[in-house]
Amino acid sequence: MPKVLIISDSHGLTEELNEIKKRHSVKYMIHCGDSELDMDAPEMEGFIKVGGNCDIDTRYPQEQTNLIDGIRFFITHGHLHNVKFNMSSIVYRAEEENAKVICFGHTHIAGAEKSHGQLFINPGSIQLPKVRKEKTYALMEWDKPASVKVDFYTVEGKQLTELSLETSLSEESAD
Repeated sequence: MPKVLIISDSHGLTEELNEIKKRHSVKYMIHCGDSELDMDAPEMEGFIKVGGNCDIDTRYPQEQTNLIDGIRFFITHGHLHNVKFNMSSIVYRAEEENAKVICFGHTHIAGAEKSHGQLFINPGSIQLPKVRKEKTYALMEWDKPASVKVDFYTVEGKQLTELSLETSLSEESAD
């Protein structure tokens, strides 16, 4: 069963990144930007990563599209798509990339939602959360596109079940 660890907006944290990586020990990891670390920092090793508005290292790509175990992911920080105001730009860009899962940060607000056949995941922030007090990250897992689950955790590892989402990414499923 594939699992993807999704983190964003860590804003310079290093020990916390290492602890979370150790805690979950997954094959796939995504960092949606604003790590404020160098692209080749040891803490960023193993992550599919993009740059955010607070990242200084210009080697970070602004976005990435990756096929992970049969599901196409579109990864970006979100600032260039104005996600604090509306989702239109990121929706269209992900459609251009034929992505089913969109991972982004920037707002520091944890949440997952399926809309128009796409799954949007914002892991929140492990440094400066907004709306909720908990510092959060996400873990997505699936056994097939028809059965996808997104769980959210605090930086200390406590699951936040009220934020969990179970859905389907198969073509025939309704939103």
